[in-house]
Amino acid sequence: MTRLFRGVYIVFIVLRYGLDELVLTSFQRPGLRLLARIVSIGRDLSAPRGERLREALEHLGPIFVKFGQVLSTRRDLLPFDIADELAKLQERVPPFPSEQAVAIIERAFAKPLGEIFTEFTLQPVASASIAQVHFAAIVDRNGMKRYVAVKVLRPGMLEVINKDLSLMRMLANWVDRLSVDGKRLKPIEVVAEFDKYLHDELDLVREAANATQLRRNMNGLNLVLIPEMFWDFCHTDVMVMERMNGIPISQVERLREAGVDIPKLARDGVTIFFTQVFRDGFFHADMHPGNIQVSVDPATFGLYVSLDFGIVGTLTESDKEYLAQNFAAFFRRDYKRVAELHVESGWVPADTRIDELESAVRAVCEPYFDRPLKEISLGLVLMRLFQTSRRFNVEIQPQLVLLQKTLLNIEGLGRQLDPDLDLWSTAKPFLEKWMLDQVGPKKLWQQLKDEAPRYAKLLPELPRLVHDFLKYRQHNNHASLDALIESQRQTNRLLQRLIWAGIGFVGGLAVMQLFTHLH
Repeated sequence: MTRLFRGVYIVFIVLRYGLDELVLTSFQRPGLRLLARIVSIGRDLSAPRGERLREALEHLGPIFVKFGQVLSTRRDLLPFDIADELAKLQERVPPFPSEQAVAIIERAFAKPLGEIFTEFTLQPVASASIAQVHFAAIVDRNGMKRYVAVKVLRPGMLEVINKDLSLMRMLANWVDRLSVDGKRLKPIEVVAEFDKYLHDELDLVREAANATQLRRNMNGLNLVLIPEMFWDFCHTDVMVMERMNGIPISQVERLREAGVDIPKLARDGVTIFFTQVFRDGFFHADMHPGNIQVSVDPATFGLYVSLDFGIVGTLTESDKEYLAQNFAAFFRRDYKRVAELHVESGWVPADTRIDELESAVRAVCEPYFDRPLKEISLGLVLMRLFQTSRRFNVEIQPQLVLLQKTLLNIEGLGRQLDPDLDLWSTAKPFLEKWMLDQVGPKKLWQQLKDEAPRYAKLLPELPRLVHDFLKYRQHNNHASLDALIESQRQTNRLLQRLIWAGIGFVGGLAVMQLFTHLH
């Protein structure tokens, strides 16, 4: 019965805010359109459609707000105005009672609160749809007192989420069946993607692991601070991390008053993003202003402070190689090569006409080369490429959509800090160096080093392998003596080549080792 009432309420909100007009451009059944008009008599549709959608999600509650945030990442599926409006969604969620937070912590560690923490602030310092944060203090393994932040999942979240997800799937099926736009909007696939993101965020051990990997990757860059995770105090429902202090990056005037170099801060953000993406293939994919602060502590002054690691993006070596070739072709204005790469990667059907795809890509990219560099938006170019490619039945890869969404976040954040930020000229040297590393001698030496253990194991076995081969040929060869002699000659030649190849390989490793020591 509860589920029925919830379903009726959702349908009422959908109709009250005119989302039937927004999502279902045209019902296939006229009777349903008439019913929607009757139920929603008196509704006001004067507000822009994106604003109405955002307000409806806020009325439906925290899970739907989170859904809107995830949906805003799928700019390959949404019109610009709706994606921009959904990006404004903020989780203004009242905290749950502190007594419940304490009970969850004590249940997770099977200890009283006083045996876990030396200090614990009952009043939460932050609250969102999935969890809330309390300040505390612990004694670490080395006996040192550490000030920490404790993230605690909201009680009963799994049950609430599963109920609302089942209703979302039902609505998605309605959209898919009843709307002519259903196939294009892919509502069922979008809800499935949200399901994955949301259940990932319910596992705080996974988030702690993401943070630890990013912290390790960023060590030595000296541009960003990522909190240390205290694994003895981490559980699926509770995560304890180093307490971070900073000024929210959206408070630009406070940062300027504190003496932070704002243009440098904007450039550093671009460097951090491209380092995570192209060097590591592992990037923070939720870099909105609410998750970023700036340190004003004298020891770390002006460094980024990154928070909330529930959503990260990953890129494989093939993803990075694909991006490298696309960027290289884009810099050369070689739109035919961009089109060929789409076909070679299998993103478009093999029978796609290269010249038609080339023309479409040229129409998107060419206008940007006639603008001042600071007016070029890499994120916008990528987004329009995705949308243009849709008519060629391009299957956009989820990891690249997440990358494009994060790039748009970085651009927006950078230009909020410094309106004159030239993202193109800031990123281009980094990308060019990275592409050289991908295809140049440095990459070759790295691959040789990676393969060296396998070759080192194979070389000592060569004499035995050759002996076994000759012995086998001796017992199984019924050919003429001339054929046997010729076969032995071929074997000798093969052995000589292998020996020389082994000598050359060992020599190359020696030169590489010498080069490494010299530099």
